[in-house]
Formats: sequence, structure tokens, C-alpha cells
Amino acid sequence: MRSPRCPRCSSAVFFESLDCPHCGAAIAYHTPTGSFVLAPENGILIDGERWWRCSNRGWQCNWLAADGQPSGQCLSCRLTRRRPESTDTVALEKLADAAVDKRRLLVQLLDLGLPITPYYEQEGGLAFDLISSRSGEPVTIGHANGVITIDLVESLDDYRENLRVRLGEVYRTMLGHFRHEVGHYYQNILLADETGELWAECRELFGDERTSYQDAIARHYKTGAPEGWAESYISDYATMHPWEDFAECFAHYLHITGTLATAANSGVVLQADRIDGLISTDVLPREDYRGASIDEILSDWHWLSLMFNRINRSMGLGDLYPFDIVPPVAAKLAFVHRIVTREHA
Repeated sequence: MRSPRCPRCSSAVFFESLDCPHCGAAIAYHTPTGSFVLAPENGILIDGERWWRCSNRGWQCNWLAADGQPSGQCLSCRLTRRRPESTDTVALEKLADAAVDKRRLLVQLLDLGLPITPYYEQEGGLAFDLISSRSGEPVTIGHANGVITIDLVESLDDYRENLRVRLGEVYRTMLGHFRHEVGHYYQNILLADETGELWAECRELFGDERTSYQDAIARHYKTGAPEGWAESYISDYATMHPWEDFAECFAHYLHITGTLATAANSGVVLQADRIDGLISTDVLPREDYRGASIDEILSDWHWLSLMFNRINRSMGLGDLYPFDIVPPVAAKLAFVHRIVTREHA
């Protein structure tokens, strides 16, 4: 999302950085301020509170934990309910890889102002089971009662790509899994209102989620997506059940706004006079679209995604964003935008 800077020398650092590549300073992410700070071994005092390196820093976690947190773990690590056994070092290496995307997800949720209530504070609160099917137990990626389950084997590029091709998907990443599954979690939270009007509107757009999910799964994997699905859905998988349609659109809302925010923070501007008159005004992506309309978001995204796709193709890669946003999908994204931003009303 944002482009972080080293607190000592102001050089650009990556979101997963433990040390500044320019000056070598040990750094860590401080969630309340949304910024990187120096991370000495003896802790750092911020606004009168002492913060420490997360106890999982040895497994590449670069967040800070507030003084007195259980096991010295940061918020992200505490949200992990299940993880591989300490003796399963291969799976723990994959956990470290997956945890980067989990932290990226959480930063975006915090930036959007979405509520994060941990499972250890409330029944049905947010939790992550990050386990590996190669450690001897079957793992099904999904969401149930606040718990998001991820198979760590998907962090292996060859495994994930093979599965993507086999399932006929155009996009499959670990971050995409996190964004999709958290969409299931937030559907119940963001649609909770006394009148039930939001649920009624959601059903009008996405369909009635009370229909049998098991029947929908069986039908989808037997016959596939219906003919002409691309005229109403963002992906093949979204056609399976209203729950999946909502989660797919929620994930794409995070894809779009997160990438636009990164572009904005990186200083990207598309100048109209350099794009052969295809646009009438410069495109200036924003870090925060909470006050914008969905039309403004999708207009900026249209031009930025075209640029990103051309850049990817110039490197011999597939499109960064290989999806088409048709009017019915735009209406669904508008609904997601409205229920996300109403948290600030």
C-alpha cells in the first residue's frame, strides 16, 4: 500500500524489510502510526509506551509488539491461531513467507479503518490457521466463524501455478487468498444493521446466500461456470455461490484500492498529453479513496491497470490485472465501497 521509508536515512524500504538496505539500520513496523521505526534490541519508547521487536523476528516478522503482549508477539502473530509444529522447520519457512502477505492484508484493513477484533477477545473474532497439507493433515482453504484457513503449500510457486492452470484461473496468489477469505469474514460484520436493508440490497446484487452452499459446490465442479458468466461476474469462481461472488468482489476492491494507494505513494502520475489524447486530464491516483465515488476509483484504475499491464508485458509476463470490470461488477464494487467506507461515517 504505502511506500515505507527508513526512519534513519529516509531511503525506500520494502514492506517486509528487517533492515534498511542503504544504512543497515534495524527497523520494524509500528501499527498505531502506520510507519517504520528504529528497532533496537532493548526496545523503543513511542508516545510514552515501550515497544519491542516481535518475538518471531527470527522467522522474518518485522512488526513491533507492545510491552506486555503475550509471548512478546505482535498483533499479526497473535492473530495466528494455529501454525506448524516447532519441529517442522520446512513448514515454518513457508509460514514466514505467508505471514508477509498476512501483514500486508492487515495493514490495508487498518488503513481502511475496518474493525479487527481478535478471536481471543470475542467469539467469532478474526483468526488465522496457517498450516501445511504437506505436514500430514488435509487442509482446505476457507473461512468459518472468523477463522481463515490457509494451506502454506500454496506459497510454493510451482504448486500454486500448477493448481491455477488446472483450475483454469487467471490469477492465484497467497495475498489473493487472504483478501478473498477476509471478504467472507467482513460480509457478516459490515452488513449487520437493525433493519436488514443492507442484507436485502446485497441479495439483490449478489444473490441469496441462504441457498445451499454444498449443492452450489457440487454443481460448480460438475458443470463449471454458466455460459456468458463474464457479463455479470468478476471471475469464474464468483459464479459458484453468492458468498463467493461477494468475497471475490471484496478481494478485488482490496486489489484495486491497495494498488492505487501504492501508485499514489510512489508518485505515479499519468500525464494526459503523453497518452495520445486517450484521456482528457491527468490521472493522479490517491492514497485514500474513502471520499471518492466508485466511478472515480474505477476510472483511475482503468488507466493505471492498462499501464501496469503494458509494463508486465514488456517484461514478458502476463497482465498484472487480467480482469474486465463490466457494469454489473462495477455495481457490486460500488456496494462494497459503500459498506467499507460507512465505517467512518
